[in-house]
Amino acid sequence: MSREPLRPPRWYVISLRPSDEHEDLRDIVSQYGGALIELSPWSIRTENTSLARAALADALNARQMLVTSPNAVRALRDLYAHDRRQANALPALPAPGQRWLAVGAATAAALREFGIADALWPERMDSEGLLALPQLQHIDGATIGLLTAPGGRGVLAPALQARGARVLRADIYAREPATLSRTEVARLVALDAPAVLALSSGEALQRVFAQLPPQAIERLRGVRVSAASPRLAALARTFGFADVGLADGPGAAQLLAGYGERLGMRGSD
Repeated sequence: MSREPLRPPRWYVISLRPSDEHEDLRDIVSQYGGALIELSPWSIRTENTSLARAALADALNARQMLVTSPNAVRALRDLYAHDRRQANALPALPAPGQRWLAVGAATAAALREFGIADALWPERMDSEGLLALPQLQHIDGATIGLLTAPGGRGVLAPALQARGARVLRADIYAREPATLSRTEVARLVALDAPAVLALSSGEALQRVFAQLPPQAIERLRGVRVSAASPRLAALARTFGFADVGLADGPGAAQLLAGYGERLGMRGSD
């Protein structure tokens, strides 16, 4: 059954999120008579390999743990479930005295569900906000565990190392490349209403551009961009976007704050 509105959409949100992670954006845009175009360049899978499990066990020795997304928490949960089935020896979490930092509220909520109740997160929920936390300012000689994926949050490890920290990185999930839906690309080309690109991943933008045909790229460059960080706003401009706005962070509500009202949409009834 289609989840798109019965009326012609008054506006669109273009999502570059993984294939099963569009719902929060859809829920918001549908409240204002809009619809979602899903350009998913990847799906998510847990790295349940001996290498990933060993890297996780090593990272969990750190006194401070950084978790970059809810997907990282889901992978952590999957690897612990595997560990219990194999009667292995990953430690109980959180370890005594261990501090957990999450990139945002959704990641912290996923950690709470997993049993790590006191994770901290920044007001600005992105890599830059995480790096601005007081807990990461004086870390020369500290050891920090980083739970992430290849290519994700690429500024974190170098920034932490530049501050003198030893980073124990565990890539515990991966983004599987996916072919863009032809139907969704056709909807992009046929846009007949204002549209906003919700941009929270530079790598996703690069992967989408690599797959889109020229006509779709031209159409995409004509939409408004809501970027989750100054770094992503600058990247969007290098890709040829002229109308770029800065959101308060990468959450769905942050990326779309005010757009329904500003575009003159009325709520669905």
